[in-house]
Amino acid sequence: MFNGVLGLEREGRRSLDDEPKSGRPKTSINEENTTRVDELIKCDRRMKIREIALKLQIPKSMVHEIVSDTLGYRKVSARWVPKMLTEDRNLQRIEISQRLLQRCQQDNGDEDMTHIGGGVVETFEQRITYLTI
Repeated sequence: MFNGVLGLEREGRRSLDDEPKSGRPKTSINEENTTRVDELIKCDRRMKIREIALKLQIPKSMVHEIVSDTLGYRKVSARWVPKMLTEDRNLQRIEISQRLLQRCQQDNGDEDMTHIGGGVVETFEQRITYLTI
């Protein structure tokens, strides 16, 4: 570490910040293309990355980076959806969970709550009886 700093000083550099890199700049990832990709996805959530790239005339790798990293979308059931829950959806989940918890605490297990998990609750004895018949 210390030798690295001395080497920088010998080269005449006063800052530890990175210098501009050589090579081709990322021209496809800009505000305009990000907005255009977002508009296309909002119009048709089933659109593929390849189709977006063809329509906008930008590389597929850049479209993928815009969609997944910049916009934060991911594919679920062949549709682009945001990775993060919106504030409204998150509050809705919390509210529903609290209501279900209150119902369970008030009923002390008397009410059939199989509708929550979508399945039939069976005890070990019921399962063994069913398998031995």
